[in-house]
Amino acid sequence: MRDWKFNHIDFSTYPCYAGDDLGVFWTPEKTIVKIWAPTAKMVEFRLYKDGKTGEAFHKTQLQASGDGTWATILSGDYEGKFYTFRIDDGEWLEETPDIYVRCVGVNGLRGMIFNPAKTDPEGWENDKKPELKHFTDAVIYETHVRDFSISESSGIKHKGKFLGFTEEGTQSPDGLATGLSHLKELGVTHVHLLPVNDFFTVDEEKPLEKYNWGYDPLHYNALEGSYATNPYDGTVRIREFKKLVQALHGAGIGLILDVVYNHTYFAKESVFNQTVPGYFYRQKPDGTFANASGCGNELATERIMVRKYIIDSLKYWAEEFHIDGFRFDLMGIYDLETMKAIRKELPELLLYGEGWTADQSPMPEDQRAVKRNLYQLPGIAAFNDDFRDALKGNHSSKKTKGFVSGLDLREEAVKFGAVAAVNHPEIVYDYVETSKQPWAIQPEQCVNYASCHDNFTLWDKLKFSNPKASDEEMRKMVKLAGALVLTSQGIPFLHSGVEFCRTKGGNSNSYKSPDSVNQIAWSRKKEYHDVFEYYQKLIQLRKNHPAFRMTDAGQIQKYIHFCTEYKIGVVSYCIEGAKVGDSWKNIVMLFNGSRTDNLQTLPEGTYKVMVRSDDFFEENQAEVVSNEVELQAVSMMILVRKED
Repeated sequence: MRDWKFNHIDFSTYPCYAGDDLGVFWTPEKTIVKIWAPTAKMVEFRLYKDGKTGEAFHKTQLQASGDGTWATILSGDYEGKFYTFRIDDGEWLEETPDIYVRCVGVNGLRGMIFNPAKTDPEGWENDKKPELKHFTDAVIYETHVRDFSISESSGIKHKGKFLGFTEEGTQSPDGLATGLSHLKELGVTHVHLLPVNDFFTVDEEKPLEKYNWGYDPLHYNALEGSYATNPYDGTVRIREFKKLVQALHGAGIGLILDVVYNHTYFAKESVFNQTVPGYFYRQKPDGTFANASGCGNELATERIMVRKYIIDSLKYWAEEFHIDGFRFDLMGIYDLETMKAIRKELPELLLYGEGWTADQSPMPEDQRAVKRNLYQLPGIAAFNDDFRDALKGNHSSKKTKGFVSGLDLREEAVKFGAVAAVNHPEIVYDYVETSKQPWAIQPEQCVNYASCHDNFTLWDKLKFSNPKASDEEMRKMVKLAGALVLTSQGIPFLHSGVEFCRTKGGNSNSYKSPDSVNQIAWSRKKEYHDVFEYYQKLIQLRKNHPAFRMTDAGQIQKYIHFCTEYKIGVVSYCIEGAKVGDSWKNIVMLFNGSRTDNLQTLPEGTYKVMVRSDDFFEENQAEVVSNEVELQAVSMMILVRKED
């Protein structure tokens, strides 16, 4: 029986390999095989005709090198054949694909030898990423491949598939745009997809029997087969995913992938542990697996070959699939040096993540990519959970309220989000409940949001905390939350369906709940069309006005001034738009989270009301006011000073 405790092993003594040729590579004349397995005494490569059944028709022994690698070359054309490895490190480990496997058969049981050129859809060589001048120009829309199209109301043919994103002109039964057409209509700049790499818990042969978000990784460089029209041929999922990328890019929308290099679904049985036992995982002092992920293990990102693997994998996705950014699940598990190396290798891509862990890690916090260490990670952003909880109440509690649901004393935390978590002289940080201090050095390091796939949807959270609220009051709260997210500095992030009040029926952790819970109900777009239009106008407003997209913390500190008149439940501030090139030279922002209308004193001058509650006005239609203005309960106003 193998001992899965590793406190007696010094992993730093393992030889490392710097080459870029790990994996299995096809040419018409030969297949080249190389893996890193420094503890192996013997490595066997097995070939199969099928991705699931049958006996190996060929076995060959790999040859060892002093750098910990094992390699062989097979003469002949093996395109379309499947393979595994079996490693003996003193006792035989289980049969497994290699850790770099890029193409797999059904359920990832075996790797597939393939010709990458055949996975490119027509016109792939002309695919171009949308331009993103500054990271703060992004408006991110988070969704799940299956959620996006599985509902009958989607009007999409390829329900729950990669190809669902490629269909244009789809409509709900009410005749309203769905799918890709909806994204274009809404105006978001980037789609963030929950994990699309091969994960374990959905049977690709019976994909509708189970559901999962995908945070149960099996193979990091291969795609999930349940999202493909044919899970048996590994090239199909690659080709169809490239079509998804192509469709989004053709619509001017970038693609961000959610990546989960913090843990694997299996620990002992993982492809890592069946290749180099123990090396890829952090251990507690007693040698057992550490568990900062809350999923039974955590990857040792600080080890040289783990860091290399993560960087190699990200570069593969970025280059082969033209990916525009990555979101790091539980980024607080990653060590700082690895995140710095990722930023250096991928300087143009959006990079952001969760600046926390799910449990304790043996790696000291000052070495990990948590929020308070973000000053060491320029160009990498973290989710602003301080702002999220200030807006709607504590994320894990049903009944707690926030600013938009009428709770007092959340004003400073709302201001904290408005300035993208950078230092600002007019914020009282003792009232920023979680962090108590700024943690972003630049606005591009802050992702502002009110909800995401985790926890309750915004609608459900507000419904639980305001059980007596009318439908109209609920709409107002959802709108106010969107207004705060989309006009604040930093990078705004929207949970798919929030723009028409998405509900999961009160489910707070739907990671394996059925489609009936997780699907986007496109029928709600008609019912809550006023909310959709409000979000749509806010996004366009943000795009039109650089005052909401400042690129430097110094600008925020100099050109945003909070009003000195304190009123409970009200946040008000002025923006010197002219200083950042905005046509709106002097802007007044007013937000009322209280349940009463509020008479608000204006700075000296005459002002045009550009936004009042639901109404957005053109300059020649705007009401002109001075001295004071009535700010409606649960609403936003934007005023622009009338120039002489």
